[in-house]
Amino acid sequence: MRGRYFIQKCLQCNRLVAIMVMAIFSAAQTPSSKTSMLLKVDHATVCSSELDPMRQAFASVGPVTDYGGPHASVTHMALLGFEDGSYLELIAPQRPGVTAGSNWAKFMAGDAGACAWAVGSQEISADVERLKKAGVGADGPFAGSRKKPDGTLIEWETAGVGTGTPGATLPFMIQDKTPRNLRVQPSASVKGSGLTGISIVVLGVKDLDAAVALFRKAYGWPAPSIEEHNEFGAKMAYFSGTPVVLATPFNKDSWLTRRLQDFGESPVAYLLGTTDLGAATKRYSLIAQTQWFGKKLAWFDARKLKGVRLAVIAP
Repeated sequence: MRGRYFIQKCLQCNRLVAIMVMAIFSAAQTPSSKTSMLLKVDHATVCSSELDPMRQAFASVGPVTDYGGPHASVTHMALLGFEDGSYLELIAPQRPGVTAGSNWAKFMAGDAGACAWAVGSQEISADVERLKKAGVGADGPFAGSRKKPDGTLIEWETAGVGTGTPGATLPFMIQDKTPRNLRVQPSASVKGSGLTGISIVVLGVKDLDAAVALFRKAYGWPAPSIEEHNEFGAKMAYFSGTPVVLATPFNKDSWLTRRLQDFGESPVAYLLGTTDLGAATKRYSLIAQTQWFGKKLAWFDARKLKGVRLAVIAP
């Protein structure tokens, strides 16, 4: 009897241990809503009323863009592809002044420059649901396409995140349906240049605390570092290890205040990564070198880029 009792107790203990192990394993495999989400910039967009003058402006400071062809809507584009797979997209109406039907009509009509950004997704429907569960508005996916100059049709899906125009503050998401290398390849003009890709998107926001809270809610990020930069006229928040800097103006008379009044919250500058800031500075005649959050950066001449704020940032 004692032996049978002992065996029963051992079996009960083993079952309990097994249940505990399974519970621990299950918890480890189940993603937490608090898990920090990594973002990789897919592309960032520059809006213009005409494509060719903007392409010429970029070529005047060094980077020559590649014509990408018309979208299925009213726009067409050129791109500057980088080694890390990200790219700058220059977008404008196919016919000057005809912007109806585009999400970025106001930005193109106003020659806004920086206007939107997107991050890549491998499971776009699942990412939409995850954001909804986090209490962040998201919808889609929606089909998109573009025909390349050689006639190749490339297709993708996008999903909007947050409010406002797609990619205005929170980035919209994109997932390729056709092979990605059909959509973008490194441009010949930046091969060997040391420019690696779009490292940081600077977003103009009206309320820094509210914007910080929104990004933390959406992506589970820890609190950002805060700095003030007089040369940019803004108080800034940087989420370390991410491609996001938020900027709110110091005063009501600054360029950033006017920008927010004209276009609302949206990207206001793009920072390109580099392997050698000194070499990039010489190659592209960069100006106004400064330092943000412990990293050195230098700017392309915005006057030559039709007002586009574009910088190169050290690793």
